[in-house]
Amino acid sequence: MRAVEKTSVERLLLIGFGVTSAVLLAIGGIAATYAAKFAAATVVIELSIVALLVFLTFLHLRIRWLMRGRLAVQNALQEMRQPLLKVGPLQNAIFNSANFSCMATDAEGVIQIFNVGAERMLGYEAADVVDKITPAGISDAQEVIARAAALSMELETPITPGFEALVFKASRGIEDIYELTYIRKDGSRFPAIVSVTALRDAQDKVIGYLLIGTDNTARKQVEAEQALLDQRLRDQQFYTRSLIESNIDALMTTDPRGIISDVNQQMEALTGSTRDELIGAPFKNYFTDPERAEAAITRALSEGKVTNYELTARARDGKQTVVSYNATIFHDRERKLQGVFAAARDITERKQFEHALQENNVELENAMAAAEKANQAKSEFLSSMSHELRTPLNAVLGFAQLMASDTPAPSASQQLSIDQILKAGWYLLRLINEILDLAMIESGKLTMSQESMSLTDVLQDCQAMIEPQAQKRGVGMTFPRLDNLFFIHADRTRVKQIMINLLSNAIKYNRAGGAVIVQCEKSGENRVRVSVTDTGPGLAPEQLAQLFQPFNRLGQETGTEEGTGIGLVVTKQLVELMGGVIGVESRVGVGSVFWVDLAAASAPKLEFGSGEAGPDQPDPVAANALHSQRTLLYVEDNPANLALVEQLVARRGDLKLLSAIDGYLGIRLARAYQPDVILMDINLPGMSGFGALKILRDDPVTARIPVVALSANAGPRDVEKGLEAGFFRYLTKPIKVDEFMDALDVALHYAAEHGVASKSVG
Repeated sequence: MRAVEKTSVERLLLIGFGVTSAVLLAIGGIAATYAAKFAAATVVIELSIVALLVFLTFLHLRIRWLMRGRLAVQNALQEMRQPLLKVGPLQNAIFNSANFSCMATDAEGVIQIFNVGAERMLGYEAADVVDKITPAGISDAQEVIARAAALSMELETPITPGFEALVFKASRGIEDIYELTYIRKDGSRFPAIVSVTALRDAQDKVIGYLLIGTDNTARKQVEAEQALLDQRLRDQQFYTRSLIESNIDALMTTDPRGIISDVNQQMEALTGSTRDELIGAPFKNYFTDPERAEAAITRALSEGKVTNYELTARARDGKQTVVSYNATIFHDRERKLQGVFAAARDITERKQFEHALQENNVELENAMAAAEKANQAKSEFLSSMSHELRTPLNAVLGFAQLMASDTPAPSASQQLSIDQILKAGWYLLRLINEILDLAMIESGKLTMSQESMSLTDVLQDCQAMIEPQAQKRGVGMTFPRLDNLFFIHADRTRVKQIMINLLSNAIKYNRAGGAVIVQCEKSGENRVRVSVTDTGPGLAPEQLAQLFQPFNRLGQETGTEEGTGIGLVVTKQLVELMGGVIGVESRVGVGSVFWVDLAAASAPKLEFGSGEAGPDQPDPVAANALHSQRTLLYVEDNPANLALVEQLVARRGDLKLLSAIDGYLGIRLARAYQPDVILMDINLPGMSGFGALKILRDDPVTARIPVVALSANAGPRDVEKGLEAGFFRYLTKPIKVDEFMDALDVALHYAAEHGVASKSVG
C-alpha cells in the first residue's frame, strides 16, 4: 500500500513539476518574443523561472531520497505535502491569470485544463471544452490547414491538418511560438500569439501539451496603422515624385553649399547627365557661367528667392540652352534651412521670338509712322478739300436758289434744271460733311461735349425737321409723348446727328404708305434705349453682316435713292464714342428696328454751395442792384442748360439775357448788341466755341468783350486749352452757382473797367 502511495505521489509531483516547468518556460518564451519591448520584465521572469526550477529539482531529488526506505514512507509523505501546498498556489496563480489563455491537453490533444484567462478570452466555460475538444476546434480551420501544409514543406514530412499541426514542433522538442486566429464562442475572432510546450513524464514521454496564448489584437492594430502610414508615405512620395517629374521645367534641389541633392528627368535632359551623376555634383558646373550660377544660389539664400534669373545651361554634348532660373529656399519642420529649390525653364524659343518681335516692332513702328503720316496727310487733305469744295459749292447752291426765286420765275424746263442742280448740290454737301466727320473720327480729332441732356427735346427737334420729308413720301411718323422725359449723358449735337440719320434712312428705305415708330425706354438700370422701327423691305442675314461697312450700300447702288454708304458707319462710331451701343434687328418683308443704348442721366440741376440761396429764394444781389441792367449773351444749343442759366440770371436784377443756339447766331447777336459778357458753350453745331471766339477776337467791335467758356469738357487739358485760346474764364458743367456767379461778377467788373457797354436790348 505504501509503495502504491509512494508511486502515486511521485507521479503527481512529476506531473506538477512538468506542468509548472512548461508553464514557466512558455511564459518565458513569450516574454522573450517581446524582449525588445519588455526587456526588464523578461530578465526578472527568467531569473524567477530558473530559481523555481532549481528549487523544484532539488525538492524532487530530496523526496526520492526520502522515499527509498520503506520505513520512511509515512514521514516522506508528510514532508511532501508541505511543498505541494506551495506548488499548488503557484499553479493556481499561473492558470488563473486573466492575461494568458492556458490550455493543457492530454497526449491526444483533448483539453484537460482551461484556465480563467482562456475563459475570458474565448467566452467558453471550462466545462464546455474540457474532455470534449482539442485546441484546433477553437482555431481558424483555414489557418490550421495552411500551417499543416507549411510545416509539411518545411520539415519534409506529411502533417495532418488539425491538432497535430498545432503541436508537431513541440512534440519534436522544437520551441514553437506562432500566430493564430482564435474563434470565440460567439463567433467573433481575434489574433493570438500561441506558445506550445510538450509535457513529458520522467521517462521523457509526451503525456500532453500546454498552449499559452495572448491576445494580439492591439499589436495587430498598431501594425495595421503603421502599414497604413507606410502606404500613405509611399503614396505621398510617389505623388511628390510624379509631381516633380510631370513638370515641364527642369527642377533641382541643392544644399546650402550649392551641391545638387535631387533632380527630375527634365534636368537630366537639359544637362545630358543621369540623376546619379547629377546628385552630389556642384550646381554651377552645368552652366556656361559658373560664377553667375553660383551667384544665383547665393542670392536665393540671402533674399529667400530669385525670379527670372537668366542663365545658359550647357549639356554634356556641348548643347547650350538659355533658361529662366527661379528659386526659393526650403526648410524642415524645425525651420532649419535645408537648401534651395530651383526651376529652370527653357526660354530659347521665347528669346528667338523676342528677337523676332523686336525686329517686327521696328518694322511695325516704321509702318505705324508711315500710316500715321498717311492718315495725317489724308485728314489734312480731306479737311483742305472740304473747305475747297464748300466754297464753290456755296456759290452753286446760292446762285441756284437765287435763280429759282428770280422774277420773272424761270420756265418749267429751267426750273427742272435748277431743281436738279440743287438736288445734286445738297447731296454733294451732305457727302462732304459725312466724309469729313469720318476722317475726324478716324484721326481722333472729333471732340465730344457730353453732359446731361433731354433726349425728349432732341426727338422733338428731329420731329420738326424730318416730318416734311416723311409727309412728302407718304410715311406716317409716331414719336414718344412729351410728358415722358428721358435724360441721357451725351453730346446733344451728335445725338441729334445720329437720330436724323436713322430717321432719314427709315423714311428713305420704307414702302409707300409705311410707318416709322420712335420709342424710348429704359433698357437697364442706368441705360436708355431709343429705337426707330420702319416697315420697309427688311434686311437678309448676309446684308446685316455688311451693314456697317464704309461705302457699302447693300445693293442699293443702282436704286433710285441717293446715299453714300457712310452715314451708318459715322453713326455707329459716334454712338461708341459716347459709350453707347447700336444694334439692328430685321426681318425680310416685315421691316427693321435700329436701336441705340446710351447712359442714363438725371435732369440738369444747379449745385448750391454753402450759404447759397435756393432757386425760390431771392438773391441779395437782385434785391439790392446798384447798377443799371447789363447784358449777358449765352450761346448754347442745349435747352435744358439754357433754362438753368435763365433761372440764375432771373435772380439778378442787374442782368438781361440774350441767347443763341449756335455760333453763327451768337456772333451776329454779339455784333448787334455788344453784350457786356458772353457765355459760350464749346461744342456747338456748325461752329465750335473756339471758332466763334476767334471770330469775336478778330472783330474790333467784339474784341474787348470777355467771353466765359461753359463746357462739359472738364479735363485739366480742356481747361488749359480753353484758357490758352483766350477765354476769360473756363467753367465746367454741371453749373456750380457760387462759382458761376463769381465768374460773372469778375467778368462784369472787367467789362466796366475796359469800357465795354452793351447796346439797348429792346
